Amino acid sequence: MGSPPVPGPSAALTTMQLFSKQNPSRQEVTKLQQQVKTNGAGVTVLRREISELRTKVQEQQKQLQDQDQKLLEQTQIIAKYPEIKSLMKPDSNLIWIVIMMVLTQFVAFYLVKDLDWKWVLFWAYAFGSCINHSMTLAIHEVSHNSAFGHCKAMWNRWFGIFANLPIGVPYSVSFKRYHMDHHRYLGGDGIDVDIPTDFEGWFFCTTLRKFIWVILQPLFYAFRPLFINPKPISYLEIINTVIQITFDIVIYYVLGVKSLVYMLAASLLGLGLHPISGHFIAEHYMFLKGHETYSYYGPLNLLTFNVGYHNEHHDFPNIPGKSLPLVRKIAAEYYDNLPHYNSWIKVLYDFVTDDTISPYSRMKRHRKGNEVQE
Repeated sequence: MGSPPVPGPSAALTTMQLFSKQNPSRQEVTKLQQQVKTNGAGVTVLRREISELRTKVQEQQKQLQDQDQKLLEQTQIIAKYPEIKSLMKPDSNLIWIVIMMVLTQFVAFYLVKDLDWKWVLFWAYAFGSCINHSMTLAIHEVSHNSAFGHCKAMWNRWFGIFANLPIGVPYSVSFKRYHMDHHRYLGGDGIDVDIPTDFEGWFFCTTLRKFIWVILQPLFYAFRPLFINPKPISYLEIINTVIQITFDIVIYYVLGVKSLVYMLAASLLGLGLHPISGHFIAEHYMFLKGHETYSYYGPLNLLTFNVGYHNEHHDFPNIPGKSLPLVRKIAAEYYDNLPHYNSWIKVLYDFVTDDTISPYSRMKRHRKGNEVQE
């Protein structure tokens, strides 16, 4: 239903006529009271709508200012340090690193097949979780075409499907589609599925609940896109799923259920309550008001393709992770003074224990209506 109408001249004239009567009837008085009530409600609604529109316009202006500022900063950095453009090239080492990681997990599948269940789960967390979480970040690199370059985009898609194998769950192709939206529309309401749902922000607001939320992060990341921004299934996603399920079945029949459980548990545990998982929260949760993106400069970058260099990555997403430390070194004046972290474990601890931080601690931007999604 629409908003109550705002009184026009005819309504006002009728009201004046009623007031001018010396002895208005009870029916006329009742009609006048209803008219005043309706007109007052209409003005109230109109004021509220104007206020909401003003807020929305201010938010859109802030979003445009942020985008303009980011573009201006990128332009300034490249103008001052043109050598950064030489870093915008594929990282061939990434190919061999990913192949070695996949083969390492294949060997691990074989080694755990006859272990006791307690050791299967122990090695899944102590070793497999690091490999599988690192593999998701290799897929992140591949989604930016860092393996074979932009001119061989499909080679990167197929390589991502290969890197997906030890994770156990089809992930690579879908991640690419949603991650590009994350870069184009960071914090975009209904677009950026990195933003927690309203339910997550409302429910996981106490220390215990936030602790549970951290443990269940892989499930929320997997299912959140279905609620926030579902996309039509692409043929590559179908291929990714068929290949992955076929691989899982082969592992089960050739090596047994323990190898399959090791693979899936390594992914679930590695993406949940795990030191490396601190990057999920460290990247964009606003521990400091006004700062939307944070970098991490600790040792775990060695296992994560430098995903911790997150300000640098968002400034130059076409530079492979291997070269992001060089970006910081070259343009130190732009990055060294920004807030950053040295421990992902501390980020996890602070997130869980700090009452002022929750899944709501993200900057969200309203849609402008002209977004072009992946």
